[in-house]
Amino acid sequence: MDLNRVLLLLLYMAASEVYDIQTRPIDFVCDIQARKSMNKVREMESAMGECDGSSLLVSAIPLPCVKINMEAWGKKSLQGKRGQVLAALKTLAEGLQMVRTQTQNGCQSTLLERLEHSVTNYLRIVMNIETLQDENKGLDSACPRKTTPDLDRVLKQYRILLEGMLELFMLELKDSVNESEHQPSPAGVTAAQSPVVSRRNTKNNQPQKLSTFFGVVIPTLLSMFSVVVFLRIGFVVGQAGLYQAIAMFLVAYFIISMTVLSVCAISTNGALDAGGAYYMISRALGPEFGGSIGIMFFFANVCGSALYVLGLVEAVVATFGIPPDKGALLTASQVLPQGYWWSLLYGTVCLLLCLLVCLVGAHIYAKATFIIFLIVMAVLGTIFISFFVVSPRVVPLRTPSSNSSSPVSANFTGFSLETLLANLDHGYTVDYTTDIHMTFATVFAVMFNGCTGIMAGSNMSGDLKSPSYAIPRGTITAVIFTFIIYNLLSLLVACSCDRALLQWDYSFLGHINVWGPLVTIGVYSSTLSAAMSNLIGASRILYALARDDLFGKALSPATRTSRSGNPWASVLISWFLVQLVLFSGKLNNIASIVTIFFLLVYAAVDLACLALEWASAPNFRPTFRYFTWHTCVLGILGCAVMMFLINAIYASASIAFMLLLLLLIHYLSPTSSWGYISQALIFHQVRKYLLMLDVRKDHVKFWRPQVLLMVANPRGSTSLITFINDIKKSGLYVLGHVELGDLDLLPSDPLQSRYDSWLSLVDHLNIKAFVNLTLASSIRHGVQHLLFISGLGGMRPNTLVLGFYDDCSPEDGLQDPSEAPGDPADAPGSLQDPEATLSFAFPSLRGGERTGASGAKALGPQEYVAVIADAVKMLKNVALARYFSGFDRAEVLGQRGGAGPFVDVWPLNLLRPDSSSYVDTCSLFLLQLACVLNMVRAWRRARLRLFLCVETGRSLRGSEEKLRQLLKELRIQAEIRTVPWDQVATLHWQRQGEGGKADDRLNVEDLKAVEEEDDYVNSFPSNSTRLSDDYVQAVNRLLREQSCPPPAVRFLYLPRPPADTRRYPAYLRQLDLLTRDLGPTLLIHGVTPVLTTDL
Repeated sequence: MDLNRVLLLLLYMAASEVYDIQTRPIDFVCDIQARKSMNKVREMESAMGECDGSSLLVSAIPLPCVKINMEAWGKKSLQGKRGQVLAALKTLAEGLQMVRTQTQNGCQSTLLERLEHSVTNYLRIVMNIETLQDENKGLDSACPRKTTPDLDRVLKQYRILLEGMLELFMLELKDSVNESEHQPSPAGVTAAQSPVVSRRNTKNNQPQKLSTFFGVVIPTLLSMFSVVVFLRIGFVVGQAGLYQAIAMFLVAYFIISMTVLSVCAISTNGALDAGGAYYMISRALGPEFGGSIGIMFFFANVCGSALYVLGLVEAVVATFGIPPDKGALLTASQVLPQGYWWSLLYGTVCLLLCLLVCLVGAHIYAKATFIIFLIVMAVLGTIFISFFVVSPRVVPLRTPSSNSSSPVSANFTGFSLETLLANLDHGYTVDYTTDIHMTFATVFAVMFNGCTGIMAGSNMSGDLKSPSYAIPRGTITAVIFTFIIYNLLSLLVACSCDRALLQWDYSFLGHINVWGPLVTIGVYSSTLSAAMSNLIGASRILYALARDDLFGKALSPATRTSRSGNPWASVLISWFLVQLVLFSGKLNNIASIVTIFFLLVYAAVDLACLALEWASAPNFRPTFRYFTWHTCVLGILGCAVMMFLINAIYASASIAFMLLLLLLIHYLSPTSSWGYISQALIFHQVRKYLLMLDVRKDHVKFWRPQVLLMVANPRGSTSLITFINDIKKSGLYVLGHVELGDLDLLPSDPLQSRYDSWLSLVDHLNIKAFVNLTLASSIRHGVQHLLFISGLGGMRPNTLVLGFYDDCSPEDGLQDPSEAPGDPADAPGSLQDPEATLSFAFPSLRGGERTGASGAKALGPQEYVAVIADAVKMLKNVALARYFSGFDRAEVLGQRGGAGPFVDVWPLNLLRPDSSSYVDTCSLFLLQLACVLNMVRAWRRARLRLFLCVETGRSLRGSEEKLRQLLKELRIQAEIRTVPWDQVATLHWQRQGEGGKADDRLNVEDLKAVEEEDDYVNSFPSNSTRLSDDYVQAVNRLLREQSCPPPAVRFLYLPRPPADTRRYPAYLRQLDLLTRDLGPTLLIHGVTPVLTTDL
């Protein structure tokens, strides 16, 4: 069979593979027991019966038509039946998605979530079952569309759908698959054209059939031999000498050995899919790093394929080309004209042959490479034999006539000590093909291309029977074998060929072989195989990148495959890019680029293995254990050093290009589900440092706020959440939320599905906070839980922040006022703007932030004050925030020019005018928090105003000087304002002169009760009934009068709750009067020392 017939046959096979393209169907087990185990509808119906309350939903759900007309059903094709099942499932799924986001009842919400998950699973399964010419027909036209708000009826309809229509379709599907497996196909019809094809059958027919030897050893050997073994061994030894040549091989193989160990470790740690090194890196380091390195690896294979095609052209021209010297004698075989365009034509033809083989698929590629492997091994055998049996001879040199200094002949001396000694040292000179003077780096770059084929087997991971078994064994075998061959060949060449022969004739092996044409055949075969290996490897990498959707629609055409799963579109794109690279024209011109690209990929593989090892994740337990983090580090360092030794400019440009791709993918690609190694590394380091954070070594000098902010509904708390984020100042910040409920009465934990919404809130508000949710029977118990368990080690909240207990209507901070209230289509999960989607993640504010089923608040005033008292008992600082719903941070801090906003601090217990101390723990805590807020970058322009309340008869100047000296010692810059408050203080019951012995006796008893309390200064007055509303309202007026200009926020002193729980309502009422209409206010109670004057 002549060459034309071979080309026509390959072209026909490629066309038949590309024709009638369709996506491969996924695996599906047609097993009735498996379907029964998936059907959880009856369990959901039982759970619905145990739910408290009505089964009516907030809105109606469209019901699918589940009745079957058997006569009409029997006339439908299998494709039409699949379409009807799909339409029914889609109808139900869309209705459930719409209603679930509107349901607030705990039991109903959980059941709807389970039901939606079940429907989605069935929908995904049926959608991935492929039939030819799918008829995605909907429901029968005679079927009326009905809706119902009754969840019981929805569950019943779903059960009838699964046990009726879906089960009938599955039984017919199974029968069809069995027939297609056991009956011979009609003439002219392939297995893939039968009515139903499962992915398992498709995979068993064509891909993933290659063994270790055919899929890894042979491709790796041929890729590593390629150009170097036949065309560049003489070049390396002739330029660098035997010593440096062996040193180059040792360095190169040391680098690739470190990488091979990493490849073996990663490949034996789990199932590998198509993509080879890209798949390993992306699944280990995440999509950003994996995608950028994947593109680099793709280009490395593209350039490598072009490199080997150019090597093949060089060998062809050297044998059959017409000499450039017109005076030279021509032989009968020298018929091919030489020149740039002629070489480009020859390279294009060779590349076209590689394209045809790769278009057919991996099975033809494996057969072709096996034949080439036999040829290369036979040629290598004759080469080794020739060194021993061929007699010394003179070899004429065909060098460019432009180089007058080039010799016309050279000697093959046979084994000679004199020749060996002459070839030991380096002798760098001009490369006669590029006219560039060679150095160690340039020679190493060319030589290293003989080592870059170690990934050829890994690139075929998607076509191997057992990648985890084949890749380590096959790659190590190939690396050891090629290392031995290269060094033996270098030694034999150095002992038998003079330097002129090595430097001026790269195809000299053909002149000294027992049969010269055999070496030529070996050169053609090995280079053609290496070119095919890189081309098919590039296509697999591109296909994996496109399938992972890291670059969106830019690579979407590359996902198209043939019936057998061959990514023909990726092959065509790779072929086109290789063709472009062929325009470079010279082999050595692109050798440096290819080498640097491969070194960068190898370093990334080593980095991936290093990251997995350092992360110490329990699931990283590869069966290949002959590696450590030391080998990974050595591999990374070796690759990095060699990259810059070869060409510092190319290396820098490659790294910059990789970083650009990394940033591009980070900001543009969707979130992946592969897992991020950065999270594992962060966890490992954080755990280590948390263990080192010893609470016994806490010191007041290094105190920082660690805040637990209780949030009822984030919609009305966004302003407070962002403000507390400022006040935390590099401390711990936890958003806490209590969900009322009893886990014994619920089918599952309702909080797990809510964490995503809360974490999205944290991202949306751009704050640095953790989220902690708990389920409890009451708000008070829930807050206790969070105070006990929030944080870890030395990072635990020391301050509890609560919203104030009042009847104010909060503003919705998560919805743009210009937008409509929202349509059901805007539910979470629909493709909407992230902010709009976030607005529907939390309940509406209608009826208050936290209300029960009857509309009453779930937290009463008694319980609210009890929460404050509990926190004080736990030695937690407490802050109550009021009027922050309307706080506009951007407006307060965004004013340019002029003075900054004011922060007012009143460090005196205003409910006890007889306590004039400004240096108690609580007062100093107020000063510290105000100072912390002022240290935040956004609040640095703010000015602190400290108010000093004085009465007649006291030394005004002395009190102010003492306070100023205190601020100086504490390094706090604040403006001190003195406030006379005699008129206010006289309204206090202790300052009013009342007659009568009974009253005097009462006053004495009250004073004794006050003195018996543990903390006189920061306690609530024991006789609260005598603390008149007039006094508290007078204090409130004083605070408002001293607000010119109005402050951005006030810090007030919060007294400790009374010990007698009966006085809780009075305590809360007087706090309400104290802070009414003051604007954003923090009532703060401190229990721990936070300031010191020590160095």
